[in-house]
Amino acid sequence: MKIAAIDQGTTSTRLLLADSGGEVRIAHSVRHRQIHPREGWVEHDPEELLSNIRACLAAAGQVDAIGIDNQGESCLAWDAVSGEALSPVIVWQDNRTSDRIAQLEAEGASDLTLARAGLPLDAYFSASKLAWIVENIPAARAARAAGRLRLGTTDAFFLDRLAGTFATDLTTASRTALLNLETGRWDPELCALFGVPEDCLPEIRPTSGHFGMIDGVPVTASVVDQQAALHGHGCRNRGDAKITFGTGAFALALTGSEIVRAPERGLLPTIAWGKAGRVTYALDGGVYDAGSAIEWAQRIGLVGDLSELEHFEGPSALSRGLAFVPALSGLACPHWDRSAAALFIGMSGATTRRDLQQALLEGIALRTAEVIDAMADRVAVGDTISVDGGLTRSPYFLQFLADQLQRTVSLSSFDERTAFGTAELAAEGLGIAIGMPRGATETRLSPRATSRAADRERFSMAVERARGWRNFS
Repeated sequence: MKIAAIDQGTTSTRLLLADSGGEVRIAHSVRHRQIHPREGWVEHDPEELLSNIRACLAAAGQVDAIGIDNQGESCLAWDAVSGEALSPVIVWQDNRTSDRIAQLEAEGASDLTLARAGLPLDAYFSASKLAWIVENIPAARAARAAGRLRLGTTDAFFLDRLAGTFATDLTTASRTALLNLETGRWDPELCALFGVPEDCLPEIRPTSGHFGMIDGVPVTASVVDQQAALHGHGCRNRGDAKITFGTGAFALALTGSEIVRAPERGLLPTIAWGKAGRVTYALDGGVYDAGSAIEWAQRIGLVGDLSELEHFEGPSALSRGLAFVPALSGLACPHWDRSAAALFIGMSGATTRRDLQQALLEGIALRTAEVIDAMADRVAVGDTISVDGGLTRSPYFLQFLADQLQRTVSLSSFDERTAFGTAELAAEGLGIAIGMPRGATETRLSPRATSRAADRERFSMAVERARGWRNFS
């Protein structure tokens, strides 16, 4: 049996082929444009994404089932009859609804979103984005008046156009701020709060199951990319955790059948997956800027070839008083402060380009450690954490991360964990299992004794200086 897993991410679309014998390979990959119409706005072209998915499927050849993972909070509107996209994809990083979120916060709406959806008020989630589309895009308003409007995250658009199924899954719905975590259904009060018409939203289904057919091949899983990575890392028990370093850095720790709420720590209860009537929950914590901070540094010439980030000699930049706060898009967990701005602090006339590169990596690791510390206050996170993503190619970054976490960091030579998790879930939707990738090896980095408390205090001071900066502009 052969499974095709489509990993539709923030910067690219990839297709992984996996079979029951442990043969796993990337069959095709293609990048797409990042569109920035205004400061703080981030969009994708929905037709471009669809075209890239089709190209990936064409490269796959004959398969027995398809799974699709998606960006999570990115969303759009389309016509129920023609399938035509009526808006761009508004990407999870986009903060155009920050003013509306601030208004809802001032009205005391955060209590409702925390109680029902388990999420804080933030432009990150889909609800305010969908409401913005309804309010500001004439084609969407016209489709609504004609009874033809469909609203949803990107997975629902892909499934509708490719498989004729207007549906999403529990994991993706849990990222909208419109799902009631207790019932697993759209919440009428949350929909009314944000101004999102519930009748325009897709049906919610389990993560592994039936999502229609694409060219005669069943789609048997749909899932958020981070939850797919959690599954692909082999996390199955309470406290198992992973960190994926992509555009952002996203940590998830399983909490089993319990919904763990920790708003005081900025953590998000979320759905890890839904299978055969059983829901598994997780705690989620994110850093908005990880790989995106590296890409920014490359654009401005601070970093050339990525090999420059592999090794640094001598003590850490932080121990020498130099810190970087990766808040290009604001701060997510545990601060949830969109007014924060990125900064370097502690520079002198002797500061070099290499010093800034070192601080850049350390800042991403330190922000990630803040997230894991918050999780560990509410669930017994294991002594070993699995990691994947582009930044894990830097030995310096990995060791610094292990030191700050004071946990062993586990890195597999097979790093397509998101797509592999999607393939596993799609196989389960068929009632089969696929083998682990053949020949994969594991590298484990143990934490060293460090001045961790002093490091954290210094970095916390830097974070406080970054917070609120955009409020002065």
